Amino acid sequence: MKAAFSYFRALRPNQWTKNAVVMAAFVFALGDRHQAVSLGQLGDAVGAMLTFCLISSGIYLLNDIRDVERDRLHPTKKFRPLAAGEISVKGSLLLAFASLAAGLTGAGFICPRLALVEAGYVLLQIIYTVWLKHIGLIELFVIAGGFVLRAVAGAVTVDVVFSPWLLLCTLLLALFLALCKRRHEKVIIDATGSDTRPSLGSYNERLLDQLIAIVSTATIVFYSLYTLWPDTIEKFGTAKLALTIPFVMFGLFRYLDLVYRHEQGGRPEKILLTDIPLIVNILLYGLTVLAVIILHI
Repeated sequence: MKAAFSYFRALRPNQWTKNAVVMAAFVFALGDRHQAVSLGQLGDAVGAMLTFCLISSGIYLLNDIRDVERDRLHPTKKFRPLAAGEISVKGSLLLAFASLAAGLTGAGFICPRLALVEAGYVLLQIIYTVWLKHIGLIELFVIAGGFVLRAVAGAVTVDVVFSPWLLLCTLLLALFLALCKRRHEKVIIDATGSDTRPSLGSYNERLLDQLIAIVSTATIVFYSLYTLWPDTIEKFGTAKLALTIPFVMFGLFRYLDLVYRHEQGGRPEKILLTDIPLIVNILLYGLTVLAVIILHI
């Protein structure tokens, strides 16, 4: 039983929250007068999200297998099941391939185009794991690209055109989270002297701080432009989507507070699941979006 739990923990279920991005296309298409989307397609959207959980877990396992020796030198990653010796490399490899096969097969049943997008995601992540993760800056855009592919996967599943504005905002928000995580890791490595991620040698704190400031500002600006853009107002029949701008601003400000004042940011998925102000803010944002685009308040 303990081994089974360790294998489940190795799938990193706490990081499945990232795959909620898959649902964005469905949610924002519900109130779009030009999109033929109904609540009946909710099952397909949820199914797409679940298949992304499976393939992302498979990729996490492959990454852990490749980095197991480095992880054993890391102050927190050394507690991962594989690095801690709780599970075997062979068992992890079998579970990784099983997760990838189940995810891609399930995606094929839901929508062939979804399976194609997920296959592209898997290929990108394998290249990232083997090579691109060691190249500074490039690795950040690969991570962000994975989130964009999640958003695209949700769009092709329910057969809607996803706004390029939202794709851009997804890219920027993912870059913001990745930069904050790298800053946190850089601070830890500078303090402990351990070298567990080669790409961190390409950064310093000042550069990361400047990039975080640029990307967080751009996220707010472009999201605000999206909500107030004439095409967006025409699609939803209202300009009140702008009511969600304060929630986006507060979310970014709160996250920056956690990164700079509380020295967090290394595990975005944990913050999103445990920080009460952020959880409340996200819930209020979601309720406001639904009220504006569906109930037309």
